[in-house]
Amino acid sequence: MERILIVDDEKNYLVVLQALLADSGYEVVTAQGGNQALALAAEEEPDLVITDMRMPQMTGVELIQRLRANFNEIPIIVMTAYGTVENAVEAMKSGASDYISKPFENTELLLTVEKALKMRRLLTQNRLLKEELQGYGEIIGDSKVMRQVYALIDKVAATRATVLLTGESGTGKELIARAIHTRSPRAEEPFVAVNCMALTETLLESELFGHEKGAFTGAAGRRKGRFEMAHGGTLFLDEVGEMSPSLQVKLLRVLQERTFERVGGNQPISVDVRIVAATNRDLAQAVEEGHFREDLFYRLNVVRIEVPPLSQRREDLPVLVAHFVKKYAAEVGRSAPQVDRQAMELIYRHAWPGNVRELENAIERAVILAGDSITPADLPLEIRPEERSAASTELPQNMSINDAVEDLERRMIVRALKEAGGVAAHAAEALGLTKSNLAYKLKKYEIG
Repeated sequence: MERILIVDDEKNYLVVLQALLADSGYEVVTAQGGNQALALAAEEEPDLVITDMRMPQMTGVELIQRLRANFNEIPIIVMTAYGTVENAVEAMKSGASDYISKPFENTELLLTVEKALKMRRLLTQNRLLKEELQGYGEIIGDSKVMRQVYALIDKVAATRATVLLTGESGTGKELIARAIHTRSPRAEEPFVAVNCMALTETLLESELFGHEKGAFTGAAGRRKGRFEMAHGGTLFLDEVGEMSPSLQVKLLRVLQERTFERVGGNQPISVDVRIVAATNRDLAQAVEEGHFREDLFYRLNVVRIEVPPLSQRREDLPVLVAHFVKKYAAEVGRSAPQVDRQAMELIYRHAWPGNVRELENAIERAVILAGDSITPADLPLEIRPEERSAASTELPQNMSINDAVEDLERRMIVRALKEAGGVAAHAAEALGLTKSNLAYKLKKYEIG
């Protein structure tokens, strides 16, 4: 729902306009002067401002100039009872998008509002496309929290500072890491990613630092590690909080000295690598509990970017859904189906514990199953609460034992992850699984 801020010193006009625009499907906030309007604009982030031209304390022109200094994309419609060319020109020069003369017909105002909001949507789409072309990649969203993330990406990208990305699983931390790399002076050099939870300690050590021939059973020849592969570029360490204590020591040495030895070797190798690490764990708490080295934590936590969960950026749902519908429709070679109102309502109601990754999986499934439009029946069962409760006690008659066991196992993993706040290591412990076994099952069941 698009939000409109109305500014007028006449209370009667505010009441009438609020009722008219609310009945037309808009969310409306009102202010009786310029100072109150500026405070509300900062707090509410309206999609459109409608302001009177003549007001005490602060004129419409002064308000427009103040708004333009901080909210450049918000369209502003000026109302004036005087309707002269001079007033209109003054308002437009100050940054107004349009003007309307009092008294006006309701239809005239609604058409002016829709025209201004349509222009804002086009400007937003163009900016998002420009940002994507400039290096934000597949990061989608224009919410306040995501704009804060973009600002941090821009500030840190030009430096060589180590970055720590924190946040729940499925929020898109690797996309943020790629965006930092793409917008940095290292963009033409390699971006190398490694998941620290998916490998055993021995395999992860070899993966990171490489090994010499004969270093261990099966080491038939020399192999470069990810640090060497990323020389000059960026190394992304996902799930860094799951790294063993001995590997934490070796990683700390690389960060301090920018040198290492391959497994089974003794020749120092120098590297120029920018580290971006990610975790869904609270590393500060892990330090207190003795599970993570304090000195390594401070080395990684030079610049921290908290990637917001989908629950904190629900206004991005429409553009995310549209993006994934278009993406997966193209993959299966069909035109993009529409999302009907009931399906969209279910999408808005769902908590999305698996964040953007869960949403993407749900839309991929829906696109495959949908006809001309995506309906509630095309969405995963967990998004349909009334059917989920019935399905939790009933299994299809034709379901095999293996399928039933896998269905139960998947539900238990999803529940354990939710209860563990998305921390895979804690969920694995609760389920009695090893971290690598849980990682395998997460991939098997496509759980975000």
